[in-house]
Amino acid sequence: MAAAKQVIVIGAGIIGASIAWHLTRAGARVTVVSESGPGGVATPNSFAWINASWGNPEIYFRLRTRAMAEWRRLANELSGLPLAWCGGLCWDLPADRLEAYVAEHSSWGYGIERVGRERAAQIEPNLAEPPEFAVYVAEEGVAEPVATARALLADAERHGARAVASTVSALAQTNGRTTGVDTSHGLIAADEVVIAAGVGSPDIAATAGIKLPIETPPGLIVHSRPYKRLLNGLVHAVRLHIRQTAEGRIIAGSDFAGGDPGENPEATARDLFAATKAALRGAEGLELDFHTIGYRPNPIDGFPIIGRAEGMDGLYVAVMHSGITLAPAVGLFTAREILDGERDPLLTPYGLSRFAQ
Repeated sequence: MAAAKQVIVIGAGIIGASIAWHLTRAGARVTVVSESGPGGVATPNSFAWINASWGNPEIYFRLRTRAMAEWRRLANELSGLPLAWCGGLCWDLPADRLEAYVAEHSSWGYGIERVGRERAAQIEPNLAEPPEFAVYVAEEGVAEPVATARALLADAERHGARAVASTVSALAQTNGRTTGVDTSHGLIAADEVVIAAGVGSPDIAATAGIKLPIETPPGLIVHSRPYKRLLNGLVHAVRLHIRQTAEGRIIAGSDFAGGDPGENPEATARDLFAATKAALRGAEGLELDFHTIGYRPNPIDGFPIIGRAEGMDGLYVAVMHSGITLAPAVGLFTAREILDGERDPLLTPYGLSRFAQ
């Protein structure tokens, strides 16, 4: 019997955690290296929306809907994940664009319902001003991001994975092949290395002469103190996206990815929180606890980078903005490609080589 493949996963956010879990369950010997610990950097600042919503071409929609299905599979395999299929109510588009979204995605098989004011008020009774027209997708959901990453990593460790809290200074290379990582605790050798370090990925890849074309725009999100239940699911109003976490916090951004912090983030956060309270009935006692400014690893064309780095054997890259939605599918597909050489057709458009031109 061949020895188990040794794989280093750099990054402990939701993507790194999912890849580590899937590799471990598939029989690899996995070492997760991260200086930030479980949850990573971008994951704690995520709105955590699981969706295949508007604004994407059909080929990417298919990857996202597959990922939504893989969330259900993952929840069956690892019980206790903080996952909720709470539904999403959206009117953050002009009426004509909402109608176009409904027509397009309905034709693709997405379960969209057109709703008026009365139905919107039934879905979310505590909206101060229910919209005249919105769309509702019952199959959308959330995964509490840090708790989910921690659960995946903890289960991976129970099945033999190793976690190393360390900074990666460089990729180790021998004769054009990645053979491990240099860290603040010394060299760690491996048969394969996966870069899943979010905004830190470009600097790590650059040590092997590989350029990752990524932007890292900031996104401000406000977090309330825990409060009584006000929301049933996700609400995407005009310039106000809100949901309530499992522990009762209302979190909000001017966009689900977080809005521009501006020159005075404290003032931006206060204004955003005031708008959040005004949007909800029964929110008089809601208090702002803190705000976060997250930096999302967003490839410059808006789509994920998933696959081997051409010209460098033993190196795999998994960097994307839609980490929460895509995590279980990316973990599954990455494990299969690294261990079995099988690349899922859904990943065809998302190799790093597309930027070569």
